[in-house]
Amino acid sequence: MPTLHWIGKEKVINHHLDVPYRVLDHQYTFNESAASTSSTTDSAPVTEPVEVPGVGTGNKIIHGDNLEALKSLLPEYEGKIKCIYIDPPYNTGNEGWVYNDNVNDPKIKKWLGQVVGKEAEDLTRHDKWLCMMYPRLKLLHKLLAEDGAIFISIDDNEQASLKLLMSEIFGSGNFVTNIIWQKKTGASDAKGIANITEYIICYLKNSNCLSDIFEKNKESYDIKRYRHQDQYFSDRGPFYIDNLDRGGLQYSDSLNFGIVCPDGSTTFPNGRSTFINDGWIWKWSKQKIDWAIKNEFIEFRKSNTKESGWSVCYKNYLYVNNQNEIIERAAPIKNIINDVLNADAAADIKELFGTNVFKYSKPFELVNKIISLVKLNKNSIILDSFAGSGTTAHAVLNLNKQDGGNRKFICIEMEDYAETITAERVKRVIKGYGDKEGTGGSFDYYELGPALFNGDNEINELVGVEKLRQYMYYTETKGVLNSPFAASTGSATKVKKDNDYLLNKHNDTAYYFYYEQDMVTTLNHDFLSTIKTKAEQYVIYADNCLLTKEFMTKHHIIFKKIPRDITKF
Repeated sequence: MPTLHWIGKEKVINHHLDVPYRVLDHQYTFNESAASTSSTTDSAPVTEPVEVPGVGTGNKIIHGDNLEALKSLLPEYEGKIKCIYIDPPYNTGNEGWVYNDNVNDPKIKKWLGQVVGKEAEDLTRHDKWLCMMYPRLKLLHKLLAEDGAIFISIDDNEQASLKLLMSEIFGSGNFVTNIIWQKKTGASDAKGIANITEYIICYLKNSNCLSDIFEKNKESYDIKRYRHQDQYFSDRGPFYIDNLDRGGLQYSDSLNFGIVCPDGSTTFPNGRSTFINDGWIWKWSKQKIDWAIKNEFIEFRKSNTKESGWSVCYKNYLYVNNQNEIIERAAPIKNIINDVLNADAAADIKELFGTNVFKYSKPFELVNKIISLVKLNKNSIILDSFAGSGTTAHAVLNLNKQDGGNRKFICIEMEDYAETITAERVKRVIKGYGDKEGTGGSFDYYELGPALFNGDNEINELVGVEKLRQYMYYTETKGVLNSPFAASTGSATKVKKDNDYLLNKHNDTAYYFYYEQDMVTTLNHDFLSTIKTKAEQYVIYADNCLLTKEFMTKHHIIFKKIPRDITKF
């Protein structure tokens, strides 16, 4: 498989492992009730941020660097995202994004200097773009479910590079197609050949799941062909007629036999009266034809041109196949979208905000079509880590309104308009805007919080004990600590079933995080005496350990030292 090389590649291949894990700081929850009590104009926000009881609507808008935000999602969402759609910068050399070579942004200079080193001084804009995309795609790969699909909008500037990049990270065998989007009808100012298309590259996490991932085009068949009816109409639907015999290169004597006609005579393929190898055969076996005649899937028609005087046909019903099994007529969806124009995006934004506050969004209907290609159940999660104006969230809310689903969106936007445009758009979609009825729904708004570990790889105590506990449990089990036990820091909700340091029991292993901010903890016999949970194995984190190796082996105890043995991912 061809691979792509660029300056700085060796420095970013594993950079996703070095990205600091940051907690998500919840800012507010916006829901239908908040929207219903607020007023809006085209220029005014829907509402001020409203805090409602509880956190966890499932829908998230996150403001912050999408590389760090993606890392922060791993404990809860690794391998759980059904569909990813992203619209990253196209790297035209003209747009004002922070990773562009035309923008002397101190953040990208610092990042490139730290990660790539002195080589960063020689990077072209293509090198910079690839350095930016690689670790993000690595994290997106981790987040995508085994039966999930990822779609990436791109144009000719980086399309070829992106495909090689995706094949390296996701595997060339997981490439599905390059969807062609006709974004406009013409370009009068074009020099040479007008470029009126863009691309949406699609990959899977696991191609073995292909048949279970994509929807079918249920309008692909020609309904006008099904114009005949018989006594089975209520069960089988209308039908059309096709010939039961065929001529071709795949001849077989076993498919060249006589069929008894209604008048008692016998007909062979091609309307012959006798057995002759003229290349013609029946499409079905004798056993199947006998069954089809009995169940009236076969129709005999008198023919003046056939030697036997008969033409044998079979009925193609709309609602059943030729084994009388109920089916849904459909075909694969084609890789061309030509009924949504880029100009529609500007119209969407103007209708939402009263003015064009965002220039480079994708049309709502385009994103709606893309995520609708995937067989989303009503609880699927859709992720967009280049959220922009919030089009993906809009599409998810719209789908939920259409079929009563409970799909969730996660949108990440690093720019400062995450609150004023991205979140604001979602608020208006929930509430309703112009003559559009609101979709209903809710979302939580987050800022990226502090890193879990400081520069010396010591625990950042500003994070809080509960966030640490959730992280520890995930690193051990890849599971979410849904109902964590209260820490021993004065909480009124202490759990009495065990000591306060129990995280949970998973696969007959009990996990303990024996940690206090203001003291050194020691795993000893006194601590063991507080353990009530019965398990085949115990994993216990503490600052020190006074138990002997022999004792721990005998009692199936694994000691892990804080912070040295805490897994960093």
